[in-house]
Amino acid sequence: MVNPNEHPFEVIHLDETTSTNGWLATHAAGLDCAVWTDYQTAGRGCGTNKWESERAKNLLFSVMIHPAGLQARSQYAISMAVSLAFLDVLTARGISDLSIKWPNDIYWRDRKLCGILIENKLSGTEVRQSIIGAGLNVNQTVFVSDAPNPVSMKQILGMDTPREQLLTDLLSAFDGRLKLISGGEAARQQLHTDYLSSLYRREGYHAYRDANGCFEARIVSVEESGYLLLQDREGRERRYGFKEVNIIL
Repeated sequence: MVNPNEHPFEVIHLDETTSTNGWLATHAAGLDCAVWTDYQTAGRGCGTNKWESERAKNLLFSVMIHPAGLQARSQYAISMAVSLAFLDVLTARGISDLSIKWPNDIYWRDRKLCGILIENKLSGTEVRQSIIGAGLNVNQTVFVSDAPNPVSMKQILGMDTPREQLLTDLLSAFDGRLKLISGGEAARQQLHTDYLSSLYRREGYHAYRDANGCFEARIVSVEESGYLLLQDREGRERRYGFKEVNIIL
């Protein structure tokens, strides 16, 4: 069993469910808790994407939180905190060359190790509830979907990783990083600085595609709202919301 003293979340394990995000939304309203499963029958990525996962091989889980006083305009701080928590844990387990592909995919070199889906509910100008769903490739070594670049911890490290202890470590890291959101201006600025420095292809010009076609640009910043700021080779600043621009791999 997960030791509840190592983080503040009640943890529930399911053999199978449609999606862990959906399960929390239906069964755990008002609780700060986490649910993980061996298999999802309708696991989702962002938008219309699906997440491939072999039964009992990977870590599929969701966490529900109720951040106190977090303004809706600053809700992207949750995404920054969670993605950095993944880097904290995976780095401690001996994986280098990690980065965050905007907005919050976890990459090892040029390959996708983890996907994160965050669904926030607002009450007035504040975030009332946030469900953070994640699919981390842990012990799977064969991927059969048309996803272009998956990779797992086992492929990187050459050994299996126990999933339950990994979940405990991640929940503890989440708790630590999420506390920075309410820790004052200096703490929030540190969160933003750490996030920017960890972005995939943070340095130099790289290929992107938007509704008007392909171009090369460099990352300037990510706004508090989550908008990505790029500067193209002509010196023009470009500002994008989620799904409005893609990095060409």
